[in-house]
Amino acid sequence: YIENGEMNLSEIGKIAHQYFSEIPDHFPFVKLGAFVIMPNHVHGIIIIDKKPVETQNFGSLHVPLNIPIHQPPKTKNKFGPQSQNLGSIVRGFKTGVKKFATMHKINFIWQPKFHDHIIRNKPEYNRIKKYILNNPANWDDDKFYNL
Repeated sequence: YIENGEMNLSEIGKIAHQYFSEIPDHFPFVKLGAFVIMPNHVHGIIIIDKKPVETQNFGSLHVPLNIPIHQPPKTKNKFGPQSQNLGSIVRGFKTGVKKFATMHKINFIWQPKFHDHIIRNKPEYNRIKKYILNNPANWDDDKFYNL
């Protein structure tokens, strides 16, 4: 429920808040924008602040003679290390919260996926930040409120 304009969080909600705020401790290239833990979902801005990953030069790709042609050679992932992307950040957060819930026998399950959106400019950032910060005040109108 809402108290003084903020969500009054359950035990698992408090852990989710703590663990979300600690994301930069585990991923030093991450900065956090606005975020809010709701009873049945999380909204947050995750800023990934690191140099872009170079893409592979596929023109230089060749098949060594000792490998049959139907087996492509092992190459690096063209998107860079998959341990330092948004998916790994969200996966780490969700894993931590779920592990806490399991260890403390709290009935809790995450939705298997997450929705992401790239914020492209300052006005869009400000609009999304305002939406996140106002989300608790709109909780009574949430279509999933009674689930």
